[in-house]
Amino acid sequence: MNARSAWLSPDGQTRGDTRVTQVGAVTPVTDAKGRSGVLPGSEGGQYRLTGLWLAGTAGTMSATMSVGRAVIQSTIARGAYPVAVTEPVTLTFTDGNPQYGRIDLVVLRVYDHDHDGLGRYEAVVEIVEGEAKALPVAPDAPDASLPLFTVAVAAGLSAGTGGIAWDTARTDLRPTTVAVGGILPTRSDDTAAGGYPGAYREVADVLQRWNGSAWVPYPKAVGGIAPAGAVSTGAYTGQYRDSSTGTLQRWNGSVWAPAVTTPWFTSSLDAGSTTSTTYTAALVETTVTALTLNFTAPGTGAVLLHFGARISTKDNSTATAFMAPQITQGSTVVFTPNDEYAASYGGPVAGSVATMWRLYGLTPGTVYTMTAMHRSSDAAVTCWFDNIFMRVDPTA
Repeated sequence: MNARSAWLSPDGQTRGDTRVTQVGAVTPVTDAKGRSGVLPGSEGGQYRLTGLWLAGTAGTMSATMSVGRAVIQSTIARGAYPVAVTEPVTLTFTDGNPQYGRIDLVVLRVYDHDHDGLGRYEAVVEIVEGEAKALPVAPDAPDASLPLFTVAVAAGLSAGTGGIAWDTARTDLRPTTVAVGGILPTRSDDTAAGGYPGAYREVADVLQRWNGSAWVPYPKAVGGIAPAGAVSTGAYTGQYRDSSTGTLQRWNGSVWAPAVTTPWFTSSLDAGSTTSTTYTAALVETTVTALTLNFTAPGTGAVLLHFGARISTKDNSTATAFMAPQITQGSTVVFTPNDEYAASYGGPVAGSVATMWRLYGLTPGTVYTMTAMHRSSDAAVTCWFDNIFMRVDPTA
């Protein structure tokens, strides 16, 4: 039988017909299989998942499985088994091995003699006991079963020795499943792939979308700005987010970078002087041996250089003091200071001067260094520089 339809055959609908024709019933995994899982929900909608919870009894080896609904997907030929646990189920774990601990697996299991030959037609909650060993691991889940919890049973453990410490021994494995198109609420350790591009799930209050190869954050529509803390990795180059410090950032394909590049700035309030008639970074009578500023060339390769100082020529009204920047990239000098571009001033009474000009042709993304350089027009005249500043702005 290549195609099967529910509620069509005049001879009656088989159990297999019902299972394999649950079109749209659960989250797709392939074009013909759904995702096994517990149906989410809780009384009053307060919790993500309360169905089939395992509540241990303190001081004992027993626990109770609560009511709930689930779907267990088998092979394409067998189809999906819908299961409902309508009354609490009590489970009792075997006492611990005298020498080694073990890990037991609690599953919701379907027995179907037509396929497994075990002589039963029923769904049960059962314990699959693990092997006691020095480094215990959980056993494999049986065919047509849904893993719900693991429970660690320590060596020598029994009701007489205090029973199972449920808060630390129990590990929740319950997967979830929802109808086709529904948003799947799941845990952060769920590594299952999406069934199709455009599928959605929620993990730790963050909406994610399956893009065909990975789950990517999707807190806002394309073009929206993701709120702080909602996105750790960008979903696409050009996505924006608000950082935890309130700074707008842009995903460049590999890292979050500032969306708006702020100016680079440095200054010195420690006055210094020079009598050198050639440009020098070193001033005397100051602790600042050289004032420098590192900056990264923007994508345009162009920046605006701002610089200036409070300048005087000691006891002289005819000499001129010059301040100009030198630009280097590593050990290579990109721009040499000269008088034409300098901020200049002459006179024994100090005056504040500044200038600005555009430097272009830089390599985008490369770090450059701007160094304040100074000189005097007369070797006999001491030129003083105070309140020195430099600023670099990215520009078109």
